[in-house]
Amino acid sequence: MKYFRYLFITILALGVYSCENDTLEELRDRVDTSTEPLPELTAGNADFSNYVALGNSLTAGLTDAALFIAAQENSFPNILSQKFALVGGGSFTQPLTNDNFGGLALAGTRIQDPRLVFNGSGPAGLESVIGPVTVTTDIATNNPTGPFNNLGIPGAKSFHLLAPGYGNIQNFPAAANPYAVRVTGNAPNASILELAVSQNPSFFSLWIGNNDVLGYATTGGDGTNPITPVMGPPGVGFNETYAALIQSLTAGGAQGVVANIPDVTSIPHFTTVPFNPLDPSNPDFGPLIPTLNSLFGALNGVYAFLQSQGALSADEVAVRSISFSDSEANPVVLRDENLTDLSAQITQVLLANPDFPAFLAQFGLPPQAAPQVAGLLGLNYGQSRQATADDLFVLPSSAVIGTVNQDFAAFLQSQGLPAAIAAQFATEGVTLPLEDKWVLLPSEQEEIAMATEMFNATIESLSSQAGLALVDANTLLNELCCTGLSSSNFILTNDLVLGGAFSLDGIHPTARGYALIANEFMRAIDETYGSNFEASGNFVDIGEYPTNYSPLLQ
Repeated sequence: MKYFRYLFITILALGVYSCENDTLEELRDRVDTSTEPLPELTAGNADFSNYVALGNSLTAGLTDAALFIAAQENSFPNILSQKFALVGGGSFTQPLTNDNFGGLALAGTRIQDPRLVFNGSGPAGLESVIGPVTVTTDIATNNPTGPFNNLGIPGAKSFHLLAPGYGNIQNFPAAANPYAVRVTGNAPNASILELAVSQNPSFFSLWIGNNDVLGYATTGGDGTNPITPVMGPPGVGFNETYAALIQSLTAGGAQGVVANIPDVTSIPHFTTVPFNPLDPSNPDFGPLIPTLNSLFGALNGVYAFLQSQGALSADEVAVRSISFSDSEANPVVLRDENLTDLSAQITQVLLANPDFPAFLAQFGLPPQAAPQVAGLLGLNYGQSRQATADDLFVLPSSAVIGTVNQDFAAFLQSQGLPAAIAAQFATEGVTLPLEDKWVLLPSEQEEIAMATEMFNATIESLSSQAGLALVDANTLLNELCCTGLSSSNFILTNDLVLGGAFSLDGIHPTARGYALIANEFMRAIDETYGSNFEASGNFVDIGEYPTNYSPLLQ
């Protein structure tokens, strides 16, 4: 079965493009008839003379799954610094990478790949479009020295900003971050917070906490990257860590602006892949539907039998039963950890069915294979169901759905199944239930929502107590997702590729998205410190910032 990769994005893009153009034309037709002169720009009571930014990839300017020069130059802190310079702001330094390819190396060995580009149908690796490139940003041989005003560290969670040695290459990869290695200079054991405080900032921005839930989300809630606990000492609990950050940053009298955490499940990384991408008109899928319905019909019969024995409720049978339509888009099959594991029961019921050997014959399997196949079916489908609209699929799953899992196919062959049959039973999302890492179940989404709510309550409380400006990034993203955001005669949405706000990784903003964020930071600063970036016409024109970087950008 061939890849279903990004076919749905192309269809979506055509619809979005048509709708967006109509809206933009209406906006362009509007004429500003205001003739009243704008007031002169003022900083209010804010001191921007020494601005330092702390955070994660959103602060660093990461775009298209990579950090590269052009993206860093369009980071929201760099945009802010240019506006701050108009009212007394000083220079703003960033740990620029060496090229516009993106990616990182360690002593000549690549440890992170170059950026994503648009290949005409969806996101693709740069090298798949322009051919092999050499990653020149090497954390072992050519790190800049600093100090740096932009201390955004891609991948950092809240407690990482307090961790000593987080930028010590000797601790990599177990306890160091390669991007942190690039900013610590001659103080490899200094924490990111210490690097910031040592510069005696007059003004700071802090946007941290996204990764405290995002890491869990992007791994499908499979437990390999857990949500940061709310309570606990610094280095463990979010509340205490965030309090330590605010206390240290403001101890010297610095002013600042912080941002809360958006609902990460609303970003295109989780909203682009549909729950029902299996198209019966696809020649690699449609002809298989009768066979698939025969296979799953046998399992549905097991569930019905277990219901008749009082072992399953009617609702449980409805949830587990799987069938494929030959006229409508079909949901994928997934493994749901919340379902009771019926592996043993499935095996027992199948073996007790005198018609099971005849059922195997349609797959070319002999009757003596019955015990082994019954065991494999039980193992594979003990917690399976078809997806619903409430399930969210991570963006990389689009390259997996409909492909043969070679490892599982090899396992099935080791159990005596012929190669062709093994491949049929190892098709991701069809005969092989998708693993937890590819999907966020409703229960996992609830965990993320609860943590985000509690983290944001802490951010709001502590920022208010310290008199800091607050950017409500959570509400901003909700508006972006629900209605789109209008700015500078452009409407940005959370659609992948053509929405304008999110880059090709479905997580990080485009340059235009970062420009919009910079305006929101200035709006919050105006409200708290009496500056007038907005009223004086000093918001940036987001239309001057690109939504897509050319593959030829070097």
